[in-house]
Amino acid sequence: MTSDPTITGVRSAELPTHYPRTVGRNARLGSHGDGGTSAIAIIDTDSGQSGWGLIEQAVSATMIDDVVGRPLSELIDPNHGVRADRHCWLDAPLHDLLGVVLDLPVYAILGGRGSTAVEVYDGAIYFDDLDPESAPRGTEAVLANCRADRKLGYRDFKIKIGRGNRWRDRDAGDRRDVEITRLVRDAYPDTRILVDANDGYDLTGFQRYLDAVADVGLYWVEEPFADDADDLAQLRDHLNEISPQTLIAEGETDPDLDELLPIAAAGHIDVLLMDVMSFGISRWRRTMAELIKHGVVGSPHAWGRPLKTVYAAHLAAGLGNIPVVEGVPGSTERVDLGSHVFADGILTLSDRPGFGLSLLAG
Repeated sequence: MTSDPTITGVRSAELPTHYPRTVGRNARLGSHGDGGTSAIAIIDTDSGQSGWGLIEQAVSATMIDDVVGRPLSELIDPNHGVRADRHCWLDAPLHDLLGVVLDLPVYAILGGRGSTAVEVYDGAIYFDDLDPESAPRGTEAVLANCRADRKLGYRDFKIKIGRGNRWRDRDAGDRRDVEITRLVRDAYPDTRILVDANDGYDLTGFQRYLDAVADVGLYWVEEPFADDADDLAQLRDHLNEISPQTLIAEGETDPDLDELLPIAAAGHIDVLLMDVMSFGISRWRRTMAELIKHGVVGSPHAWGRPLKTVYAAHLAAGLGNIPVVEGVPGSTERVDLGSHVFADGILTLSDRPGFGLSLLAG
């Protein structure tokens, strides 16, 4: 780096975050609430330049002291990412700062191998048909959410399934999953439909579900059951018979790449989903070549906070081999999205430095 500022301080803040509605249950968890807060860190330097971004753990004085006084180049390598695991809690803020210092958007630092017009699906279609418990709203609630999110610019939908895992009788829950899937397809005949079971099925039950929606043309099936190499092989065989274009997506929950990559290499996983924050931007940078070698694409999990969608989009535009990313409808207070534009299912990234996001005074 021609300029190598020294870190003079790290500040943290909590930014109120808002979904457009209360997001309901999935196969494993209760209500996901209305957005909560987004924890961020702001890194200051002796040059007056600063960077900021999401963080995922409580910040201690020891963690800050380990960063302050170091030159930026000691913390992050432009070619590979954050150098030391103990500093990866600052993965997003350090990448943002690096972009500011180099006067480059993060996707350019990552290689600019993908398009800056990134396809984004709607990740907020949950079990709102089951709420409230006293008077469930039924299937129309899910269709209403699809209509609302379409008005926000989304064109493709990921539908949560697995109601029979925890919230309903197994048979009744499975029937509702099928009904919802088919209703969304009927309402949107040209959209891509993805389904996410959050490990809420076993192999046999999921095969029954697939048989019932075989003509829907699912784009992908995500986390259908707990990872098992033999079960995933059988799932791929089953899909090859009834819906060969449907992809299998895995790796969101506690990913063990030593286990998952051989399964992917065998052709039984098509998409890997490691979270853009908990797995991290730097690890994605170091891992993508392995995915490409095995013929697997990526799509970093982004649910929870809208800013994660922007990070995932920078990975897509920077690393390539990411055909679509997860959208989190909503807003984050004090954040100006700048010249990023989202319309018709496409997030077009700006060429502003860093992640192209401004943190407003508050």
